[in-house]
Amino acid sequence: MTTIEEARTARRAGGVPQVLGAAVLWGTVGPAQVLAGSAAAPAAIGAARMLLGGLVLALCTVRPKALRTLALPGVRRWLLLSVLVTAAFQLCFLEAVDRTGAALATAAAFGTTPVAAGLCARALRAERLTPAWWRGTALAVAGIALLLVPGGGPRADLAGILLAVAAGASFAVYIAATGPLTRHGGDPSAAAPVSVLGAGLLVLPALLAAPEGLATPRAAALIAWLALGTTALGYLLFTRGVGRVGAATTATLSLAEPLVAALLGLLLGERPGPSAALGLALLLGGLALVALPGRGGGGPQRS
Repeated sequence: MTTIEEARTARRAGGVPQVLGAAVLWGTVGPAQVLAGSAAAPAAIGAARMLLGGLVLALCTVRPKALRTLALPGVRRWLLLSVLVTAAFQLCFLEAVDRTGAALATAAAFGTTPVAAGLCARALRAERLTPAWWRGTALAVAGIALLLVPGGGPRADLAGILLAVAAGASFAVYIAATGPLTRHGGDPSAAAPVSVLGAGLLVLPALLAAPEGLATPRAAALIAWLALGTTALGYLLFTRGVGRVGAATTATLSLAEPLVAALLGLLLGERPGPSAALGLALLLGGLALVALPGRGGGGPQRS
């Protein structure tokens, strides 16, 4: 007979490939945008991605009972916050990739995420920031500073890196908002597609104002992949797997995202200069310190 511990181990093992698969899919967003080389505005592509991907995800996951939980009084404000930061992430990240390339934009964004997530955890839940978190944060900040050094790479620029940092902070706020949303009775499996769809509607004016280039084969293929592959399938895998693994394991598996983007960026011909390459390495090292479990834990802890 299978013991409780064996059942938990099996359940966790089943969640690892799902979370890892989502991280790998999300790591292709920037490289896919670079590979497509579409002339369409990044904001318009992001709006189309969210509307189509959110609709498909909702059809696959949302049930009426789960949807009703999002109308609870304590849930609505956190859902609204999730919509706003999801829209901000899309606008900032796709524009950052357009300005500074897939590898640097993804590294800056997801090097920022655990730093901002720690600050959110401290503000919302009074969690103690561990020494590992502070060391990882210092490395991440140093890495971003090196990315901003003039001449750090052929495509690196101030606006692009700052937009990537804003995207990473937005994603951290989204992660932080899922906690109180769930504690107030909201169903996260319904909140994810509603957040994506709501963000798409919020950014819809950008699509209507600049629809040029969206009907080309390159733009259509890019939107299809971003909507169906990285949004619908990515969120589906993540929401199914994240409940089976611990927070530390999830953070560790998320390291695949910037690594996939960096490797694909190299294949696409992105060659960061020496200071940008060192900054990229520091960012990934800082991310590893914050994410990887160890003595005292990498992430925030309860005070």
